Amino acid sequence: MVLARVVGTVVADHKSPKIEGIKFLLLEKIDPVTMKGKNDFVVSMDSVGAGVGEIVFYVSGSSARFTPVTDGKPTDSAVIAIVDFIEKDGEFTFRKNK
Repeated sequence: MVLARVVGTVVADHKSPKIEGIKFLLLEKIDPVTMKGKNDFVVSMDSVGAGVGEIVFYVSGSSARFTPVTDGKPTDSAVIAIVDFIEKDGEFTFRKNK
């Protein structure tokens, strides 16, 4: 699993019928200590209802096809969780505002 921040959405009007109705997110990988972006991006299918600005886990490769949303779909990246907090060495590096 990889930590990333949702920085946008991707829309494609012309696509395979197998992926109709699936939301695509633009993710930027982050450093979990500094929370800064790594300027390394990926487009991922959203399986959890994530939104712009949220910190998420995503998986890639065949693991991306193991969610109810992505099962049997042609993908190699899927958002599988929205992060609530990150703790390292007893210190919070990130805490979601609730």
